[in-house]
Amino acid sequence: MGPFNYSTQVALCVSVFSVILFVIAFSTPYWLVTDGRSKDPRLTNLGLWEVCFNNFQDIHRFFDNRFNGCKWVFEEEFYIIHDFLLPGFYICVQLFATLCFVMCLIALLLTVVFLRTSRDDDRYIVLLLTIGSCQVVGSVFGFIAVVVFGAKGDSRDWMPGWQNNDMGWSFALGVVGAVLLLPPGVLYMVEARRERYKRLNEIGNREVSEYGDDYYQNQAHVAAIPCASSQSHNYFASEPIRPRRPESAQGRIQTDI
Repeated sequence: MGPFNYSTQVALCVSVFSVILFVIAFSTPYWLVTDGRSKDPRLTNLGLWEVCFNNFQDIHRFFDNRFNGCKWVFEEEFYIIHDFLLPGFYICVQLFATLCFVMCLIALLLTVVFLRTSRDDDRYIVLLLTIGSCQVVGSVFGFIAVVVFGAKGDSRDWMPGWQNNDMGWSFALGVVGAVLLLPPGVLYMVEARRERYKRLNEIGNREVSEYGDDYYQNQAHVAAIPCASSQSHNYFASEPIRPRRPESAQGRIQTDI
């Protein structure tokens, strides 16, 4: 089984929990909700893909249509208010939240494969690195989404009754899920690095055990033989002949004595 030690077990539990939280936040329409203080709110609640209006009318008064109930934000009925309903920051939030959701799905599928992979399998380290990378990247995408929505979602320039609108529980789950994706991703990558060095050490120890001590003793003996022969050769070598002095002016050779 894949998660054989404590760190991978913790990473697995936290990653599954964070993925569940973000998937719930991604699919529920309670990122922005009314606080209930208004008796007749035009906006009831809003998510990434669904919005609930209550007798809402175009703020520019270009059309007399009134919108009621909960519908998909890309509903054809909303085409006359697309410029108001789908501002740039909201599309940015949808984009990064979708990227985070895709990373979560990829990490979840790879985790299933990881659970069925032996520690001695060649894919073990690759799976650890891939799962960790997906979760770290997904955490960054999710964090960007919640930061942008937190900064712009409750502004007075967007939904009606902004003074009575608050961030909902779906947004809170998205924040927690996006943040919690990061620690298990880092744990997976650290575990992959540790496992890689462990395998390298095992390979080195295996090579030593295969050759044995006799091999290294023979190598040391062979290396010592040239040194001994060179020392004996230097010991029995004759002393160098001392140079003689040059002849004197009378042509006689002067000795060293």
